[in-house]
Amino acid sequence: MTQQSELNLQGIDFEEGYIAVIDKPLEWTSSDVVRKIKFALRRAGYPKIKVGHAGTLDPLATGILLVCIGKATKMADALQAEEKEYVADLMLGATTPSFDLEHPIDRTYPFEHITREAVEEVLRSLTGERLQTPPLYSAKKVEGVRAYELARAGEEVELRKALINIYEMELMEYDLPRIRIRVRCSKGTYIRSLAGEIGQALGSGAHLTSLCRTRSGGFRLDAAHELNFFLEKLQKAETK
Repeated sequence: MTQQSELNLQGIDFEEGYIAVIDKPLEWTSSDVVRKIKFALRRAGYPKIKVGHAGTLDPLATGILLVCIGKATKMADALQAEEKEYVADLMLGATTPSFDLEHPIDRTYPFEHITREAVEEVLRSLTGERLQTPPLYSAKKVEGVRAYELARAGEEVELRKALINIYEMELMEYDLPRIRIRVRCSKGTYIRSLAGEIGQALGSGAHLTSLCRTRSGGFRLDAAHELNFFLEKLQKAETK
């Protein structure tokens, strides 16, 4: 639950730098959030201010999105490089092309053989430093074009594996065919790809049904603010 009462934007010079900790709304892109805040700042008297984010969240994910404003945009790369934590709901026994709910189920698999112990063992086996292939429907660029654009056009896409580190995974809920896990990981980890890996390792399939980033570096979800609340506070603040 995000805390909506503790936010005071009075007297802040946003050009000098500010990090907004936003609980990204479902179905919004990270860029949508940045554009909305940038537009609000322009109306508040900052016509040329820089605004960016530190770590993309998929449209179907919620949770912490760090929006860097003014001189704080110089910190975006460092913030993005910090450890992340997610809570993910997975549906076992079925896959989708995007490994989430963006696309309908394309294949089904048996899942009745999966036990709690098997899930916990697979989570342990996938923990540590290793290479991971990004999902086909991702924002990764292939020769300057987003992978999801090529995939939607029906073109063959080969994505390079990236080095990631899964520091910890915990099984929070087990209710076949659904499970909930907590993942503590490095920058660049795709939880959608991880869902596919978990399903495959269990001799089945899997895809995400929900995803929430609960921590980014030292920023936690209980300190984040809903976007509309932040915009209301910004509108009421003393601005230029």
